[in-house]
Amino acid sequence: MAVVVAMGIAVWQAPAAAASVPLKNITNRYVGSAVAATYLASESDYRAVLTREFDNVTPENEMKWGTVEAVRGQYDWSGADAIVRYAQRTHKTVRGHTLVWHSQLPDWVAALPADELRGVLRDHITTEVKRYKGKIRAWDVVNEIFNEDGTRRDTVFRQKLGDGFVADVFRWAHAADPGAKLYLNDYNIEGVNPKSDAVYDLVKTLRRQGVPIDGVGIQGHLSIQYGFPGEYRANLARFARIGVETAVTEADVRIPTPPDPAKLATQASYFGQLWDGCHAVSRCVEFTTWGFTDRHSWVPDVFPGEGAACLFDENLHPKPAYYRLNP
Repeated sequence: MAVVVAMGIAVWQAPAAAASVPLKNITNRYVGSAVAATYLASESDYRAVLTREFDNVTPENEMKWGTVEAVRGQYDWSGADAIVRYAQRTHKTVRGHTLVWHSQLPDWVAALPADELRGVLRDHITTEVKRYKGKIRAWDVVNEIFNEDGTRRDTVFRQKLGDGFVADVFRWAHAADPGAKLYLNDYNIEGVNPKSDAVYDLVKTLRRQGVPIDGVGIQGHLSIQYGFPGEYRANLARFARIGVETAVTEADVRIPTPPDPAKLATQASYFGQLWDGCHAVSRCVEFTTWGFTDRHSWVPDVFPGEGAACLFDENLHPKPAYYRLNP
């Protein structure tokens, strides 16, 4: 990490280039990033770094229900198709995100009566998964269905269809593409806590019922203002013991802005612990970040006063966290 002194204050100075060996070539895990079709098409430097460093991509918004079918019966696959074509052209895998989520859900879906909602949900999953059959390595089938205390989130799907909808949607997704890996995905389940316990218990139950669930997505949205999640490796290991994969699916580590050498060093440590823990458990198969550059991070809009959460800065220079993963 290069440090210079300006007006008596130590600040971090980004090196000009990344390591000579890209991240995707130093590990046997999939290494990915969430991407946006707009930036992929319009920013050559963004596209160049993504192509060089990663071998997996996750559409950030382009496969969500609110994007693909904002108006009933009117589909917009343009962004999703563009990302899938890019992945095929550059020999990357794709993580589909996400089929069932209470957020970014069109109002028309939430307004449906229960009997109609079930059929529409089945059709939505079948239509989207079949469209990309053979082109998606893994799907986040169900996203963020638990509260922090481990109770079920009271979504429109639960209200109208009951808890059994979770098993149904995994079965429908598997029928549409038997070759895709199917995941349950959530945040704040990195360590052992009531929420991750609830995920663990549900996955065990679904497996016993013969439901085709292959893995658990552990998002990895962290902040240096809080301690690193406790028992992270133990959590990954217990999922492995019941026969499912895990993946870090949305990693970023936000810091109070502006960044300084100490904050960036802590950020690097958190990224490193996420990375090392995944590599310590054989069934942790993927390490994906939620965007790779601070230029386009979601964090400042959602967490005022925080940001700089990615491996690369706004100018696409690698940060200390990048070098912690790729020394």
